[in-house]
Amino acid sequence: MRPIMRFPHTPVLVKEVLSLLITDKEGIYIDGTAGTGGHSEAIAALLGKRGRLLCLDRDPEAVVIAKERLSSYRVDVIKANYALAEIVLEQLKIKEVTGILLDLGMSSLQLDLSGRGFSFLKEEALDMRMDPGDGETAADVVNSLSQGELARIFRVYGEEKKAGLIAKAIVGARQKTHIKTSLELADIISSVLPPHPRRKTIHPATRAFQALRIAVNRELALLEEFLTKAPALIKSGGRLAVISYHSLEDRMIKKTMALWERPCSCPPDLPACVCGLTPVFLRVNRRAIRPSQAEISENIRSRSAILRVAERV
Repeated sequence: MRPIMRFPHTPVLVKEVLSLLITDKEGIYIDGTAGTGGHSEAIAALLGKRGRLLCLDRDPEAVVIAKERLSSYRVDVIKANYALAEIVLEQLKIKEVTGILLDLGMSSLQLDLSGRGFSFLKEEALDMRMDPGDGETAADVVNSLSQGELARIFRVYGEEKKAGLIAKAIVGARQKTHIKTSLELADIISSVLPPHPRRKTIHPATRAFQALRIAVNRELALLEEFLTKAPALIKSGGRLAVISYHSLEDRMIKKTMALWERPCSCPPDLPACVCGLTPVFLRVNRRAIRPSQAEISENIRSRSAILRVAERV
């Protein structure tokens, strides 16, 4: 593995996460997206002598860094996808945990140092896999899918209004030469999308790159899978905290937490509930928690972060 910055990435909303997630300092917690260990280190430092933290991440480079960073704490750093957390708990003979944190954003390691083409500002291989050993690369996707399939990815996962135009440009470009790098793709997108007239600091390829990354890593599917399993993983009184960074993730989390809180399936015209369904989680914060202006000033990548927390009934 090539040399990399020792502990890249600044975690977001750390104080808020600690105050809302940690209900028992002697409990067992999961950081399901540990990355290079920013949130994990803060959690581990707060736990008591009997407290335990399981740090999961599917990026092997991040796992190596997290192990070094957290070596002085009582933690388990494991290469694993958070959507399969129940398998990790089963292997460790743990029935349930006190709390789970997910930070669904990209780490600075992946954006700045991984060399996997996550950034549209660098000449890197067009890979975009968070786990380099898992599944198709972004280059495989853009060079093989039909124009219609590409347009659907950009429209659904990136909420890109010019999805069809971008897909058409990609298909036209790949007929001439195989698209291999992140800058090649960014240039193709930029050639058909002029900069936003009022928000010129936003790169034209931003939404398309987001969409492609989500598709390659199955991010929404994995989040949905995890949310169906979460009630069985967290003990009564324990909490789930999720930090998301775009509307697709946040809508799924918000909708799921609302359904957990009000699971009644009775017709709305019935005078009383007869289905017998009771709340599974209760939302701790009714409104989403966002970074302060001071935090955004110190870490611009925190500006779109949204934290939602729910407590297991």
